[in-house]
Amino acid sequence: MSKIDRIDLKILNCLQQQAGLSQRELAERAGISQNACWRRLQRLGAEGILRGSHADIDLAALGLNLTVLVMIRTRHHSKEWADSFRKHVERLPEVIDFYRIGGDWDYMVKVVTRGMAGYDAFYQKLITDFDLATVTGHFSMEAIIDSRPVDLLRVR
Repeated sequence: MSKIDRIDLKILNCLQQQAGLSQRELAERAGISQNACWRRLQRLGAEGILRGSHADIDLAALGLNLTVLVMIRTRHHSKEWADSFRKHVERLPEVIDFYRIGGDWDYMVKVVTRGMAGYDAFYQKLITDFDLATVTGHFSMEAIIDSRPVDLLRVR
């Protein structure tokens, strides 16, 4: 992996804010030529630092109006069980984030769905064929900060 410099961080910050910038606009904001910008984008992609671009969609406007942070505790900690559970959760379309965590819980899953009935259907799919010790859902009432970009020039 090559050294990430201030210009790379400027490029990444700009892309976090507005992934649809043209290469010309991105180069101007980073203070470099378009060719240099293209080379940096290619390198950042090849090194796995830049992993694509995404649209910010208002899911509630599409009827996906319930966000739930699902905390899971399990009795099983073998690699085989964990791999199987990971594959199971990855197949559930309601899941937008999935973490293995430390502390009192083993996993945290962020779910978006259509109301409580949608969450109940997700819950039934989640627990099918898996012996989970505890599953607790924390229902979001308001997203105060959601998908905030990281200021890469300041957080290092």
